[in-house]
Amino acid sequence: MSLQFQRNDDGTLTGHNTETGFTVTSADEEEVRRSLHEDAGWEYTPPPSPAAPGFHRFALVHDEFGDGAFGHERYEGLRLRPPSGCEPVDWGGFALKCERPGRTLLEAVSDTVTEIRRAHGLVMNSLGVEDPGEWLGDDKDGYGAQIVAHLMLMAAHRAALLGYGRKDLVRLLDAAGAV
Repeated sequence: MSLQFQRNDDGTLTGHNTETGFTVTSADEEEVRRSLHEDAGWEYTPPPSPAAPGFHRFALVHDEFGDGAFGHERYEGLRLRPPSGCEPVDWGGFALKCERPGRTLLEAVSDTVTEIRRAHGLVMNSLGVEDPGEWLGDDKDGYGAQIVAHLMLMAAHRAALLGYGRKDLVRLLDAAGAV
């Protein structure tokens, strides 16, 4: 079963439960999400209030192949001294929930990743986005931006595992017309 959401040209949101066929469209995004969760028999928790102006909420995950357990000794310093505005969470592995300042979401994520790398020698490589193929949002600092940041961190991490360097990634971004 999956729940699918689509923004419509008229500003409404359509949600669809693939298992039951239930579909709902409304200008009230929360109503669409609540109705779909209810149809699926899932509990719905509304999103928290927006972050203060100039701040962004996001999660950073150290998505490690092998032993990435929350209690692993490599995370001890980060558990005890996380960056300001971040709190460690156990999501079946090590993660941080953060509310950090930045001009944009990407800036806030970049600054936080840099701070963690310098202070703890750990490169956070994911925002914990489960299905980055589900594109939802045109807000430069919203969910779409979280997907972009997630994909960039994941790509940098996996490229390094394969032996690619910064120049290789920048060349690819330039070729794609992204920068």
